[in-house]
Amino acid sequence: MSNNTGPIFVGVDVGASRTKVAILDADKNLISHAVRKSGTDFTETAEICLESSLKMAGVSKEDIANCISTGYGRKNVSFSRDTKTEIGCHAKGCYHYFPISMTIIDIGGQDNKVIKLDDRGRRVSFKMNRKCAAGTGAFLEEMSARLDIPLEEMDSLARVSENIVELGSYCTVFSGTEVLEKIRQGKKVPDIVKGLFLSVIKRVLEMDSLTERVVMTGGVVAHNPYLVNMVKEITESEILVPEYPQLTGAVGAALYAMEVERP
Repeated sequence: MSNNTGPIFVGVDVGASRTKVAILDADKNLISHAVRKSGTDFTETAEICLESSLKMAGVSKEDIANCISTGYGRKNVSFSRDTKTEIGCHAKGCYHYFPISMTIIDIGGQDNKVIKLDDRGRRVSFKMNRKCAAGTGAFLEEMSARLDIPLEEMDSLARVSENIVELGSYCTVFSGTEVLEKIRQGKKVPDIVKGLFLSVIKRVLEMDSLTERVVMTGGVVAHNPYLVNMVKEITESEILVPEYPQLTGAVGAALYAMEVERP
């Protein structure tokens, strides 16, 4: 519970899979947040997340100085005063936590982003994968169903793998068939899961080259931190992760809200 008495700034990131709300105080401190499945009514989900965040912070709607929305459903947020691109918000959120030059790898439920920033936080380049589920949270959800294991158990299973089973296909449909074949061959589930993680990583790494320092964000990273270990081992890069990897877009939106505070 916050004793905040000043203005608050709200960022809303409406993804195709999850909606995130972050509330910052005037000193740019994250004072509350919420994450919820976006579902079929983006407007309602955003409002539920806002109410939850306000309650967590012990503040009210009257305390909101400004609100910016971003993400796939950014135009569906009824209480937002403006919108910003998700690329811009992810970049701003990551640079807030790590004011250095970096490559951002964001692995979301429906898409991946690779964003490069210079040491002043200016965007050098970005690439997105939106046409295929491979390498995203949707891919892991589909594979967890094929393996008949809870999605939340995949990280712990991958960690105990002793003999990774690499998959030949990036395609979600073909990978599903391949996974069933590996099961038929008697391969162990932890080894298959680690292979699925490797498939996600390969799909992301082929999007662009990495710089010396990498920041990893997104819901998939938040729930499967072992992915970070694997990327570090494969790339030998310095990997940084914000405290709340799923919230960087929402935090970036809230930071934009601070820049355009309205009377």
